[in-house]
Amino acid sequence: MTLVFTEEHDALRSSVRAFLEDRSPEPEVRRLAETAEGFDPEVWRQMSEMLGLPGLLVPEELGGAGAGYVELGIVLEEMGRSLLPAPFFSTAVLGVTTLLLSGDGDAQKKYLPAIAAGNLRATLAVAEGDDVWSQAAIRTTATRSGDGWVLDGEKDFVLDGATADLILVAARAGDGIGLFAVESGAAGLSRTPLETLDLTRRQARLTFAATPATLVGDPGDGWRVVAAVLDRALVALAAEQVGGAQKVLEMAVEYARTRVQFGRQIGSFQAIKHRCADMLIDVERAKAATYQALWTVDHEPEDIPVAAGLAKAFCSVAYFDAAASNIQVHGGIGFTWEHPAHLYYRRAKSTHLMFGTPGHHREALLQKVTA
Repeated sequence: MTLVFTEEHDALRSSVRAFLEDRSPEPEVRRLAETAEGFDPEVWRQMSEMLGLPGLLVPEELGGAGAGYVELGIVLEEMGRSLLPAPFFSTAVLGVTTLLLSGDGDAQKKYLPAIAAGNLRATLAVAEGDDVWSQAAIRTTATRSGDGWVLDGEKDFVLDGATADLILVAARAGDGIGLFAVESGAAGLSRTPLETLDLTRRQARLTFAATPATLVGDPGDGWRVVAAVLDRALVALAAEQVGGAQKVLEMAVEYARTRVQFGRQIGSFQAIKHRCADMLIDVERAKAATYQALWTVDHEPEDIPVAAGLAKAFCSVAYFDAAASNIQVHGGIGFTWEHPAHLYYRRAKSTHLMFGTPGHHREALLQKVTA
């Protein structure tokens, strides 16, 4: 594997970073964390119209950029760096990837152009009772009703579930798992926002009571799609974690350079130097694992499960440790809620658990390589 970022990649990174530095500074992140929606619709519109970010993976013939996961990873790195509060991951990663892998041409033509244009926000609802996506745990049922389907059940930890226009739901249809599209405002759909550790990323509990739904793909093919989406979501989340880890490393190093105690910069103290050096090593390793996984998604799909699990397990630990070390380097001020270190610490802990802990994925990797 050889991943070399091109001039186009560098230009994409620069434009996204400039946009986020202007539209998503820390005061704005904190302000939006206190709002009901949790994001700024105007920023979402600008992301769509000016940069085309929600439609990054959408094929060109459906109004998108037709890009790959390497490009998506660059964007997510920058979003993780700025803690952008927006339904990007739920829409551009979970929603778009699910529709693409479903093979349902009608659903793709119906929803993907609207997503690419920024007019439709989507999400994927799988987990029930915990945050690990398990086929055996799915109890939500899909029953035929006339020419369509109705859903009954409950989904937990749905990213941006309270505000999504389109919810793709994994439900049990007979002996298999199917995917079903539920649009905002559907009868029998109730959405309850959850109180979460990470205030910059919203989650919700969704309840379905004879809720009308449209089948996406084949009724027994849903879990194959969900499993493939999960692998790609792990890689995307690892890219976001790398961006956050790089940012807290820079925060720690800058503070160590400028903070003076006992007449010396604290960065000259051995304990601080060693901590920052350990952070740098972990961040660089996380980048290597993530970039390999991004390249694998685009070029070697048969190896995605191993690369994805490895990236998620390693990056979750690297980001959390870096975020904790950043607080330690800042000392007393780092422990105050007013300092941005806590925003990254919360995001790091949240992503550490999201889609399964590092231990869960290490165990899954062990089973894959010994099978």
